[in-house]
Amino acid sequence: MKRVIFLITVIFVITNTVFAQTENYQTAINKLLEDYNSDKYEAIFNSFSDEMQQALPLTTTKQFLTSLKMQFGNIKNTEFVDYTPEMYAIYKTEFEKTVLDINISLDQQNRIDGFLIKPYQKNVEDNKAINNLNSYPKGVAETLFSYSKDFPNRTQLSVAVIQDGKVNYYGIIKENDTIKPIMNRDKVFEIGSITKVFTSTVLASLVIDKKIELTDEINSYYPFVFKDNIKLSFESLANHTSGLPRLPENMDLSDAANPYKNYGKNEINEYLKNFLTLENQQKESYSNLGSGLLGYTLGLSQKTDFQKLLQKRVFDKYKMNNSFVTAQNLEYRLIKGQDPEGQITSNWEFDVLFGAGGILSTTEDLIKFVQAHFNPKNKELELTRKPTFEIDESTKIGLGWYILKLSDDKEVIWHNGGTGGYSSSMIIDIDKKKAVVVLSNVSTFHPKNGNIDKISFQLINAD
Repeated sequence: MKRVIFLITVIFVITNTVFAQTENYQTAINKLLEDYNSDKYEAIFNSFSDEMQQALPLTTTKQFLTSLKMQFGNIKNTEFVDYTPEMYAIYKTEFEKTVLDINISLDQQNRIDGFLIKPYQKNVEDNKAINNLNSYPKGVAETLFSYSKDFPNRTQLSVAVIQDGKVNYYGIIKENDTIKPIMNRDKVFEIGSITKVFTSTVLASLVIDKKIELTDEINSYYPFVFKDNIKLSFESLANHTSGLPRLPENMDLSDAANPYKNYGKNEINEYLKNFLTLENQQKESYSNLGSGLLGYTLGLSQKTDFQKLLQKRVFDKYKMNNSFVTAQNLEYRLIKGQDPEGQITSNWEFDVLFGAGGILSTTEDLIKFVQAHFNPKNKELELTRKPTFEIDESTKIGLGWYILKLSDDKEVIWHNGGTGGYSSSMIIDIDKKKAVVVLSNVSTFHPKNGNIDKISFQLINAD
């Protein structure tokens, strides 16, 4: 949806231990497979070392494994590959829907103290895709080809670069293993978690209009007391410091093709009354639940639904006439999403958690939003870029935006997104009035979906 989405790659603690006998690892991976396929996630948690359990609490373990199964299904078999210098045993793992590497390490008591899941690595010949982007500037063509050649046929990328007041659009499509230009600046893609930036923009506009305060608690907009009388502020939902988990515990993830569709008002109220728990408070902990709850509560605060607020306060204001809250009736304008193998997949639909990832848009419309950030009169946008929490020396977070220090003279705001059929990235250098927007129908579950971010960062750093 931080694809900056809770998905494939997860790394946890590793203690400095010496490998036990190989059969101990085989026993461990066999037990992991058995418990995973039987939905015995607590048993997997109990197989962790103390350090692992602290790094990955039970609730988080269950959410991750549930999400993993939703995306890729049961494990069919595992095959030992090798040991790594970092003291992992590598297992090629065939799931029902894909193949991944599962790497584990064991402590001296044969408990799992290191756990890594990532795309399966295999030695293959260089991709034979053909670069037919001769009409584009050389640097742009090389970047787009290099990072898109491994995607399935029918993949499309729609890219916009704004610099020195000029916007250039670059569309590409892969057909018959050839990467070639296509005009798709006005075509619609799901933007996934970039939606969070727009949700926070609605919040900032209401703050500027003095209708709410960032520090206000959302509790007053609900006719019941939250579990354990937990208080949540608007700001903490917008900058991921609320401590809420990534997804609600009572969310049914069995429909991998459309996981958010049936999570509605009754479910969110039940969660807040009966399941609400906080983890990692006073730290940045990325939460789709938090962003979705933010949007839903903003609607309640204005006695309307969030999608209408979004339309009025963002789409209409910045003349984003080709941005939408549903894929219905888009017909030829919509680029169909693809699964990791390149097959057409369904669009994601959202109910109360729309604010986490529900927007569809075009590069043309997103460039309008970028240009609005360059106008100092838009105080609500300025507010979203103001740091609210420091993650580390090079990363802060505003309202929705991640604020990244790329070098001594370059600071950018950035967010990306991913859904079952799409990946996206948007990065803006306010000082230099430069930005890059990348939309694609590359599944966030594709093992190289990170290439979408690589395109945006490489182009923002280009002269």
